[in-house]
Amino acid sequence: MNLIKYRNFFFALSLVIIIPGIVALYVWGLNLGIDFAGGTLWEIKFVESQKNSKQVSPFDVQNILTKEGDEASSIAKTSDYSVLVRTKVTDEARTNDLKVKLKEAFGQTEDVRLETVGPVISRELSRKAATAIAVSIFAIVTYVTWAFRKVKKPTSAIAFGVCAIIALVHDIIVVVGTFAILGHFFGLEVDSLFITALLTILGFSVHDTIVVFDRIRENLKKYDDFSFEEVVNHSIVQTFARSLNTSLTVVFVLLALLLFGGQSIKTFVLALFVGVISGTYSSIANAAPLLVVWHNFRIKH
Repeated sequence: MNLIKYRNFFFALSLVIIIPGIVALYVWGLNLGIDFAGGTLWEIKFVESQKNSKQVSPFDVQNILTKEGDEASSIAKTSDYSVLVRTKVTDEARTNDLKVKLKEAFGQTEDVRLETVGPVISRELSRKAATAIAVSIFAIVTYVTWAFRKVKKPTSAIAFGVCAIIALVHDIIVVVGTFAILGHFFGLEVDSLFITALLTILGFSVHDTIVVFDRIRENLKKYDDFSFEEVVNHSIVQTFARSLNTSLTVVFVLLALLLFGGQSIKTFVLALFVGVISGTYSSIANAAPLLVVWHNFRIKH
């Protein structure tokens, strides 16, 4: 099975996948949760309505908030008798006033969740999130370059590091672009757990890539009479089943969590689900073929 000869097809497929995400990210951006945008996230349960089996719609809640001069950026039902409200930053006194008004309109209520993040904290979280991702990428390229420093010539250690990073960037763009699209059309927000998912994806993806790269390094010593392209293809074929089986076990668990897990972890699980699939694909279809492109370019020039 010669997978390397289809490398241009794989590269084109990757572009088809990531370009819509890049466009969505540029045009719409991410739908930031309160962790990054600041604001109050308030999940309200209408106890009295539940007793009377009378549902309260998000529109009813919106009317109350509008009358009180507190415009909500989004209101969504979480169950028949509870809604999730996202508003601009409000202080405790203002929140208590709104509780009184909601109680007057709908009877007894209960706070399922009430989280408030100020603009200063949200900016600090955004800065730290970007720093964490940048440091992780730098550490990974440094480690991969060092780990493959004794690779057989004419292949260079820096090629392994750079190709690994390109594959990682591909995975990050796929996940972030997907959430930009979902955020625009379905209101899906990204929070601090989304950054945790991105960092986890970086680790998982580079692990999968190193498995392939390590087999390439071993086969370069064993098959002196093979061309570099043949060695890389042989290495991909040897590790293909292992990579696929490992990823599928993770994907099945994530799929179960996505279907039956709690609402609070949906964003985290969905990001991991997309990232694991993308990471497995990029390790086989992008990282290793890029080594061949790099090698051929060096030979020609």
